[in-house]
Amino acid sequence: HDSELWMDGVCGCCGALRPRYKRLVDNIFPEDPEDGLVKANMEKLTFYALSAPEKLDRIGAYLSERLSRDVARHRYGYVCIAMEALDQLLMACHCQSINLFVESFLKMVRKLLESDKPNLQILGTNSFVKFANIEEDTPSYHRSYDFFVSRFSEMCHSSFEDPDVRTKIRMAGIKGLQGVVRKTVNDELQANIWDPQHMDKIVPSLLFNLQSGERTESPVELTERCFRELLGRAAYGNIKNAVTPVLMHLDNHSLWEGKTFAVRCFKIIMYSIQSQHSHLVIQQLLGHLDANSKNSATVRAGIVEVLLEAAAIAASGSVGEEISPTVLEVFNTLLRQLRLSADYELTGSYDGSTNIGTKIIKAHEERQLQEAVIRTIGSFANTLPTYQRSEVMLFIMGKIPVPGIHPALPSSGCGSEGTRMIQVMLLKSLVQVTAGFQTTNMLTALPTSFLEPLLSFFLTEDPEIRLLVLQILLSLIDRHDNTAKFRDISIISDISLLKLKVDKCSRQDNLFMKKHGQQLYRHIYLGCKEQSSGRQHYESLFALLGILSVELANEEVVVDLIRLALALQDLALSTDEDLPVFNRCAVHALAAAYLNLICQLTTVPAFCQHIQEVIEVRQKKSPYFLPEDVFIDDPKYEPATFPSPFSQTMALFYKILCSVMCVGYNTDRLATPYVPQYTEKLKKLTSLFPDEDRLSKRKSIGETVSLQRHAQHFSFPQRTPAEEITFETLKNAIGTVGMEEQERERRRQVVEKFQKAPFEEIAAHCGARATLLQSKLNQIFDITIRPPPSPSGTISSGYGQSQSRSIPIYEMKFPDLCVY
Repeated sequence: HDSELWMDGVCGCCGALRPRYKRLVDNIFPEDPEDGLVKANMEKLTFYALSAPEKLDRIGAYLSERLSRDVARHRYGYVCIAMEALDQLLMACHCQSINLFVESFLKMVRKLLESDKPNLQILGTNSFVKFANIEEDTPSYHRSYDFFVSRFSEMCHSSFEDPDVRTKIRMAGIKGLQGVVRKTVNDELQANIWDPQHMDKIVPSLLFNLQSGERTESPVELTERCFRELLGRAAYGNIKNAVTPVLMHLDNHSLWEGKTFAVRCFKIIMYSIQSQHSHLVIQQLLGHLDANSKNSATVRAGIVEVLLEAAAIAASGSVGEEISPTVLEVFNTLLRQLRLSADYELTGSYDGSTNIGTKIIKAHEERQLQEAVIRTIGSFANTLPTYQRSEVMLFIMGKIPVPGIHPALPSSGCGSEGTRMIQVMLLKSLVQVTAGFQTTNMLTALPTSFLEPLLSFFLTEDPEIRLLVLQILLSLIDRHDNTAKFRDISIISDISLLKLKVDKCSRQDNLFMKKHGQQLYRHIYLGCKEQSSGRQHYESLFALLGILSVELANEEVVVDLIRLALALQDLALSTDEDLPVFNRCAVHALAAAYLNLICQLTTVPAFCQHIQEVIEVRQKKSPYFLPEDVFIDDPKYEPATFPSPFSQTMALFYKILCSVMCVGYNTDRLATPYVPQYTEKLKKLTSLFPDEDRLSKRKSIGETVSLQRHAQHFSFPQRTPAEEITFETLKNAIGTVGMEEQERERRRQVVEKFQKAPFEEIAAHCGARATLLQSKLNQIFDITIRPPPSPSGTISSGYGQSQSRSIPIYEMKFPDLCVY
C-alpha cells in the first residue's frame, strides 16, 4: 500500500503506473459530463470492487477526493456522476469492508449538504436516502449522524426566495430526517435518535411543515408520513421525548388557541403510536394542562379540546374488567380545572389578589372554558363502556361540594357562591355523562351511594340545581328514549299516538322500586311544593312521572302513582301552602295531565271516563287548571277562589277507587291517601340542607282537612291502635339485650355439638327433625286438598261425607268497602 502511494506521488503523470482502482474510477467519467456515467466502465469498477473488497475503502476515498475538487471548481456535472457511482457501489457491495467506504460516502454527502447550491443539497439528500434504505450486514461503532439531523432540520425551515425551490429544499430536508430515523432507530450501537437533543430538532421541523400547506406541491403529506413513521417506531421509553417537543412547539407558537392544528397533531400521534402506549400521551397532556393552570382560558380550553380527542381515541382501544387509572385521572384533572376556573372567575385573578400587575381574568373566557371542560367530560364518558361510566358517575358525585363536609374551592374566600358554582358545573357534567346511558339493571345504574346524594341536591332552593337533578334522573331511568315524548305537558287524547316503547318490568326493576320508589315519589311531591319551580320544572316532573309509568310500573307502583297524583291535587287546593297562583295552577294541570296519562295506561274504562269528565268540565269552567292554558308564554289566571275538593273540576279519589275495584288493584292501598315518607337518613340531612327541614315541616292543614273529608265520605279499614307503653313494655325492651347474649350462646353450643358429637347422635337428631317436618307437611296437605268451605256450612251426606249447607245471605260478612 505504501509503495502504491509512493508511486502515485512520484509517477502520477504516468497513467500506466497508476493503481488499477484509480484507473477504473477515472474511466467512468466521460470527457463531456453531459454524456453521463460511462456504464460499461462502471460495470468494470463494480466487478473489481466485488472481487477485491479490501480496495473498496480506497475507491471511496478517491471518489471523494475527485468530488471535492469538482465541487470547488464548480464542475457540477462531474459531481453528479461521482455521486451516481457512489450510489451504485453502495447498492452492490454488502461486505465487511463497507464501513470504511460508508465513511467516504457520508463525507461526500456532507460536502454537498454544506453547499449553498439547492441542487447539490437535493443531490446529497437523495443519495443519503438511498443509503438509509440499505440494511448493513455489520454494525457501526463510531458513525455519527448529528450533522445530518441538524442540516436536514435546517433545510426543513428553508427560506429560499423562489417558492418552488424552497418547497423542494424543504421536502429534501423531510426526506433526509426520515432517512436518519430509518438508519438509526434500529441500530443499538448508534447514538440514540430519541434523545431530546435530536427530538427537539426533528419534531419541530416536521410540525413546521405540517402546518404550512398553502401550495399545491406542499410537503404536508410527506411530512405527515414521516411524522407517523417516527411515532410508529417509538418504544415505551421514547414516547415522552417524542411528545414533549410537540407540546413546546404548540406553546411557543401559540397554536393551542386555534385548536384545529393542535387537535390534528395529536390525532396523528394517537393513531400512530402503539395502542398500549396511549396512556403515556394522555398523562403528558394532563400534566401540561396542570402546568398551564395559570395561563389564559383560551390556552387551557385548547388543551382540553386536544385532551378530549386524544382521550377518546385511547378509550376506544382500551379493554379490561376494571376502570383504567388513566380514565379516572382524566376526570380528576378536568374536575380540578373546573374548580380552578370557578375560583379565577370569582376572585378575578390567578392568585386571589388584586395587586397592580396581576393578570386580569376575563369572565366570559372562563365560562367558555368551563363549558368546554363539561363537554369534554361528557364526550369522553360516552366512549366508555357502561360499567366504567357508572364508576365515573360515582366519582363525580363524590366531588360535588356539600356544605359542612368538604370545601367548595381551593381558596377559602369564595363562600356560598363558589359552592353553588361548583355544584352547578359538576351536575352539568353529570348531565353530560348520563346522556344516552343505557342499562338493563336499575339497581346498578342508580345505586344508593349515587341516588341518595343526588336526591339530596333536589332539596335546595336553587331552581337550576333542581332542574339538573331532574335531567339526570330522566337520563338514567329512561331506557327507551321516551323522555322526548313527555317533554310538553298536555292532555293526550290517545296515548297510542305517542308510540311509547314499553317493556315488561324485570325483577330488578321491581326490586329497585321497592327500595327507592318512596324516595322518588317524595321528591316529586316536594318539587311541586317549591315556590321557585317554573315551567321547565313542572315539565320535567311530568316527564319523570311518565317515565316511571312506562319503565318501572308494576301494579303496586301504578297504585302509588295514582295516590301521588291525587295528593298533588290536594296540595294545590291547600290553603295552608303559601304557593303563588301560577304554582297552584301548574300543580293542578300537572296532576290532570298525569291522571289522563295513567288512566289510559291502566286501560280501566270507568277510570278513563271519570278523568275525561273532569277534563271536560275544566275546559268549560276553569281552563287555567289544564296544561294548555298554564304552560304557555303568557298565562292568564282567573281563580279568585279555588274550588272545593269535591267540585266537578276535581278528580275524586273515591270515584277512582270505585272504578278500579273490579280489575284487581290493591284497593286497600289505594284508599290510603299518600303522605310523603321521611326516612331517618334523610332527616339527618336537615343540618346540611336547611331546605329539607323547610319542606318537611310545611305540614299542610289543608291536607289534614282533605283527609278528614275523605274519611267522612268513605269507610277505611280500621288500623290497630298503637301499643300502650307501660313499665312492663320498657322492662321487656331492656331484657332483649340479655336475650341476644343467650342466642349467641345457643348458636355456639349448636356448632360445638356438630363438631364434637358422634355421627350416630347427629344422624338421630336430623332424623327426628325430618319426621317432625313430614308430620307438619301432612297436616298442611290434608287442609289444602279438602274442599274449601262455602257460605252454607256443612251437613252429612248420604255417603257419610260432609256436605255443604246454605247460609242466609243476611248472615254473610262483607267487607265495608263493598257496601254502598
